[in-house]
Amino acid sequence: MQDSSSHFTPQELQDWQAALQEANRNNIWCHCRRCDREWVASAEESCLYCGSDRVEHIPCWQFPDD
Repeated sequence: MQDSSSHFTPQELQDWQAALQEANRNNIWCHCRRCDREWVASAEESCLYCGSDRVEHIPCWQFPDD
């Protein structure tokens, strides 16, 4: 049974999720909450500088292209 609140067909939802995964590839903004460093990576990872796992991860496609 399909969720009646969805605006997508199952195929459209799958296509949308695949497009988001592609947009995230090599484009994840990372911010270390311990040492305050920032970098762009292709996956969510621990801080390369201090080793902390207290890292904020935000997909870059969420930022406007002003």
